[in-house]
Amino acid sequence: EVQLVESGGGLVQPGGSLRLSCAASGFTFSLSDMSWTRQAPGKGLEWVSNIYSDGRTFYASAVKGRFTISRDNAKNTVYLQMNSLKPEDTAVYYCSKGGVRGQGTQVTVSS
Repeated sequence: EVQLVESGGGLVQPGGSLRLSCAASGFTFSLSDMSWTRQAPGKGLEWVSNIYSDGRTFYASAVKGRFTISRDNAKNTVYLQMNSLKPEDTAVYYCSKGGVRGQGTQVTVSS
């Protein structure tokens, strides 16, 4: 059974940083493509970033240059380093593999 557990969210001031983690289990992590998505209050799900099994990374234009996705195959964990955070980054952030996502972690950017 695929299990994804996100952590690392919280309240941060504009311009601040957070690092989200997603611990994965139940599948061969090193061979899997992973994604981060987010859902802001009252809005639909928005794709944020992908990291493929070969290490290639892709970002939504809204976060490119500010967010960095990475993975540690030894720890079965994918990360999202978020810098220069803006109020519009406020959302629940989800880690996903295919059609399966975790419970999410709340990120709130506010002064």
